[in-house]
Amino acid sequence: MNKKELELYIHIPFCVRKCSYCDFLSAPATEQTREAYMAALFAEIGGRAKDYSDRTVTSIFIGGGTPSLLSGEQIGQLMDRIREQFAMAQDAEITMEVNPGTASAEKLRNFYTAGINRLSIGMQSAQAEELKKLGRIHDFEGFCQVYREAVEAGFTNINVDIMSGLPGQTLASYRDTLEKVLHLEPMPQHISAYSLIVEEGTPFAAMAERGELPLPEEETERAMYEETIEVLAKYGFHRYEISNYARDGYECRHNVGYWIRRDYLGFGIGAASLIDNVRFQNEKSLGAYLAHPLESREEEQTLTVQDRMEETMFLGLRLTRGVSCVDFAEQYGRTVEEVYGEVIARNVADGLLTVTERKENQKKDRFLALTKRGLDLSNYVMAQFLF
Repeated sequence: MNKKELELYIHIPFCVRKCSYCDFLSAPATEQTREAYMAALFAEIGGRAKDYSDRTVTSIFIGGGTPSLLSGEQIGQLMDRIREQFAMAQDAEITMEVNPGTASAEKLRNFYTAGINRLSIGMQSAQAEELKKLGRIHDFEGFCQVYREAVEAGFTNINVDIMSGLPGQTLASYRDTLEKVLHLEPMPQHISAYSLIVEEGTPFAAMAERGELPLPEEETERAMYEETIEVLAKYGFHRYEISNYARDGYECRHNVGYWIRRDYLGFGIGAASLIDNVRFQNEKSLGAYLAHPLESREEEQTLTVQDRMEETMFLGLRLTRGVSCVDFAEQYGRTVEEVYGEVIARNVADGLLTVTERKENQKKDRFLALTKRGLDLSNYVMAQFLF
């Protein structure tokens, strides 16, 4: 009997210092606190794994915070614990986020030996002044060194994060960042290109309130967005998700799983999960988690059929391939036109949505997908599928 697929997310909530734009669940901590957290994490993994003995883990994502703040030994212990407790697919994708300011050649070799086979390195910008304003703890030269060392350690699947719409950023400086990423040797296999969002509660939000955050004009931001699509396409990167670009065969399988609603299980404070159409999340209190890691689950929500259909649409439309009409009908017993016919017709007429017929996995199918203009207005389009 084939086991059901499962993705794992591991949250490491520690960093050297908070970046000015960051609203993630992360904070600096002592070595002693980090060790206590890892012990609690191992206890949670060990205590919950028995409930998923019918599953095969197809991907793991170790995010944060800054997972690369941990030692190679700690990452090795984490991977050993996961392998002991879960059935792992032979070709499982195992991603780890890396901040260039916390990695070394030795650490990277140890991460590779531990079984990490995909890195996501946060470069953000190639410009010293922009990195300084972001509050990053590395410079571009430091990023390049870590990138070289990652390649030398054996990594052949590397994502690089970059950002646009930054304080003081110009189209010329952003273009320079793009070009420098694309001239790395070897070229990365994946690029995540995010536009800055000023989140409530961050230092950037406070600066914006005081009128001290010189963000680019909307027209300049738009030009950066267009530049990203055009330049990356010239270098062989296809856009497969709103903010993500990959060379053929290097799409992030773990993140695609989120968009197509594959089951995933989160470990650590604040980690979210989706299992058998039930969403739940761990509490965000570090102290409570350290004291009782197996009692950390909260905010459980059993999704109705309506909830699931809505998620299928507004998550699936993030992917440029779109939503499969055949899969929708097989899953819900109704065609997508029966449920969303009016919304679909309106967005097709407005040039925001297309319906295309193509063959995939040996079957003829129709896909609903956002047009280029639809991707530009994706939040607007997706909101229409929420009743």
